[in-house]
Amino acid sequence: MTAQETESEFEALYCGRLWSLLSWQQLTDFWARIDRGAGWYLYAVGEPVPTAPAAAAEVERFIAETDALLRKEHHHDYCGIVYADDVEAPRMVKIYDPNNLGVSCGFSKNPPPPGWVMSRVPPVEVQRTGPLPESRRRWWQSLFLG
Repeated sequence: MTAQETESEFEALYCGRLWSLLSWQQLTDFWARIDRGAGWYLYAVGEPVPTAPAAAAEVERFIAETDALLRKEHHHDYCGIVYADDVEAPRMVKIYDPNNLGVSCGFSKNPPPPGWVMSRVPPVEVQRTGPLPESRRRWWQSLFLG
């Protein structure tokens, strides 16, 4: 597959129809269905684009830490900030940062980008409207250094 085909595939998934995991239970069930060793690219929007899929242990840690962060910082009795192209067998997952939501559901002309993307195809750079906050950069880097 050429770089252009990979970019087109990523963009098609990224801009395509996504389904919200509205309840916390749906999110719990969704995480359980993710095959940790399936070749997931883990991308923090604003950081360098990964060039290789994460190891299964990295995916496991990312899911556990992201789930904990979302439950701690999204002060609602519902989730609604994680979206997938297919909730049973996803290839693309967008996770919105609870501290930078704006209108994440797509009704805005310029919705904020997700905080994090899990993709089974190599990602391309997603533009942020501002720099990645240092607290999020430290959190992200701690996932892979600790």
